[in-house]
Amino acid sequence: MADIQGSYDTLFTAVPDALSAFLDEGDAGASVAVFVDGEPVVDVWGGFADADRAVPWQRDTITNVWSVTKTMTALCALILVDRGELDLDAPVGRYWPGFARAGKEKVLVRHVLAHTAGLPDWDGPIEDLYDWSSATARLEAQTPQWEPGSAAGYHSLTQGFLVGEVVRRITGRGLGEFFAQEVAGPLGADFHIGLPAEHDHRVALAIPPASQDDSYTASAAGSEAPPATGTPMRVRDGNSVAWRRAEIPAASGFGNARSVALVQSVMACGGTVRDTRLLSSSGCDLARQEQFRGDDRRLGMPVRWGLGYGLFDGTYGWGGWGGSLVVIDPESRMSVAYVTNQMREPAEDNRGLEMVMAAYNGLQGLRA
Repeated sequence: MADIQGSYDTLFTAVPDALSAFLDEGDAGASVAVFVDGEPVVDVWGGFADADRAVPWQRDTITNVWSVTKTMTALCALILVDRGELDLDAPVGRYWPGFARAGKEKVLVRHVLAHTAGLPDWDGPIEDLYDWSSATARLEAQTPQWEPGSAAGYHSLTQGFLVGEVVRRITGRGLGEFFAQEVAGPLGADFHIGLPAEHDHRVALAIPPASQDDSYTASAAGSEAPPATGTPMRVRDGNSVAWRRAEIPAASGFGNARSVALVQSVMACGGTVRDTRLLSSSGCDLARQEQFRGDDRRLGMPVRWGLGYGLFDGTYGWGGWGGSLVVIDPESRMSVAYVTNQMREPAEDNRGLEMVMAAYNGLQGLRA
């Protein structure tokens, strides 16, 4: 079996065993963390940080978690709601006046968080993603594809700019700066939206599925083909220096399982972790308020959207392109994160779910 580093409660042995099995199957590298009551019961990693398998995955290795970043952006918005600085029922234009045109006057803050705003597609060049002003100006000019709030379509790249610009208008700080100062800093979490150059040596670049190269593009979980709308997002784009430096709050967060699980354990524990209070228990509960239930027009499958998170029975969270995942269980006060540089085809990838199920095996023993 592949060698696994780190530490774990013996009740949770199934988690490192699952990670070892994935590495034995051919995955390059990954990390897994399980937090209960705000403390780690699993913090393990293994494999390699590079495609050549010459650089071992280390404790401080970080990688792009793609759309898991959306859960960090949502948390920032919920903090502002909890402070009374952001109204979910307000038009986005109240905070961002230039947005209120081209049919977007009725787009509410809650619509943006729940992927129902009608602006799902990034239709500009990839390079515009790296410039905040260009990205938000492009969104200002867009017209909704449906009546806001009436349907859902996954805003894979646009959601982060929409939420992030509202945060910027309220706080005077970019989303990455706000997250660093108000979330990651107080918690001591090694997660970054807009990665400084001094961290580049720790980055494990994304590795496409075995049958693909770095031209591999994102596709929906239930589809074998990339979506027909929007500018295709390629692995090599996400592996670029420009991507790392940019603040793309829907998709360019860099961290490891430890940092992802630590941050989202705030939501699992009623807003407070390790004596650090980020928001109230009622503020956390907002994430689970169902905003939409039905078929998502971009993902091509049934979904339930809360406020910034996907809802799954009694749990919530979200996954990223290639396999990374975070799941939050507030009833058990548990967060589970799986972060990997090894992509698999979405239709064939159950790794994150298997990690979550392994964590529940340990939780049963812990609560016995």
